[in-house]
Amino acid sequence: MKKRTVVASAGALAVLVVAVALGLRPGNDPVAAPQPVTTIIAAGEPAVARLGNQQVATEELKALLVTLPPESREQLRTDRATLESWIRSRLAEKAVLEQADAQGWRQRPDVERQTRAATEQIVFRDYLQSVSQVPADYPSDAELQKAYEAGKSEWMMPPLYRVSQIFLGVSDSQSLETVRKQAQELSRKAQAAPAEFAALASQYSQDRDSAGRGGDAGLQPLQQLVPEVRGTVSRLKVGAVSDPVQSPAGFHVIRLTELQPARVATLDELRDRLTQALRAQRQEAIAKAYLEGMLNTAMLSIDGAELSKVLEEKR
Repeated sequence: MKKRTVVASAGALAVLVVAVALGLRPGNDPVAAPQPVTTIIAAGEPAVARLGNQQVATEELKALLVTLPPESREQLRTDRATLESWIRSRLAEKAVLEQADAQGWRQRPDVERQTRAATEQIVFRDYLQSVSQVPADYPSDAELQKAYEAGKSEWMMPPLYRVSQIFLGVSDSQSLETVRKQAQELSRKAQAAPAEFAALASQYSQDRDSAGRGGDAGLQPLQQLVPEVRGTVSRLKVGAVSDPVQSPAGFHVIRLTELQPARVATLDELRDRLTQALRAQRQEAIAKAYLEGMLNTAMLSIDGAELSKVLEEKR
C-alpha cells in the first residue's frame, strides 16, 4: 500500500511544535496523580489495604501501575507516601460509594442520565480510536525529517550550567553575620585555590546531597537555579568562584565548572517525542475524516423551526 504523506497546516504544525517543545524542558516530570481504577474483586482476593467492608485488592493496584508511563511507575514504586495516599483516597471513595448505593443513589434520574452520557462518551472515544489507527510504519524517516526542519526554530535547548556550591544555612537572624563571615572566608580560600573547591564543599557545605559530590549540583538551565544565584552564575567564567550570594535560606559560594551554550536539539534527541506527536496528529486527522464520512453517508436534515423553538425555551 502506498504511504500517504500528511502536510500539516500552520495551525496543526503549531500544536505539534508545542507538544514536542514541552518535552524539551530538563528534569523529571512529577509523578502523575493516579486515576481511580475500577475492578471487580473476587471474594478472598489478596488486598493491600482494607477499610470496613472495602478493600484495595492486589490486582487493583497492579492494574493502576500498568496504566502509568514507565518512568512514573518506577517513581511511584519508590515513593511510598504518594502510593499510600492514593490507597487511602481510593478506600474513602469506595466507602462513599457504598453509602450512596445503600441510599439508591445510582437509580436517581439525574445520576442515570449522567451515567448514560458518560458511558456513551467512553464507547464513542474507544470505538473512534479503534477505527482511526495510524499505520505502524508512520512516520517515515523522511516525514520525521520534514517535521523537524519545519519546526527547527522551536527546538532550542537552553544554555546548561554545571555549578558546584558550598551552602551555609542561616537558622535565625542572630547567626546571620557569623554565617556571612564564614561564607566570605570559604569564598576567599576557594578563589585562591579553585582546585580545592570540591574538598571545601565536602567538608563545609550543608547541602548534604551535593556535598557528597564535592558540591556538584549537575547540569541545569539557569531558570532552575535559586533566583538569587542566577545573576551571579550567568556572569561567572568557567572555573571561577563567586563571592557569597545570600538567599532566604542562607549563603551560597558558587563555582561554575561547565557551560553548554544554547543549541538546537538534534533530530535523534527529538525522535521519540516527535514520532509520538506526529502519530497523535495523524490519528486526529483520521478520526476527523471518519466522522465527516459518517455525515456524508446519509441525508442530513436540520429542522430550523424546531431548533429555534428549543433555543427560545432556554431564554
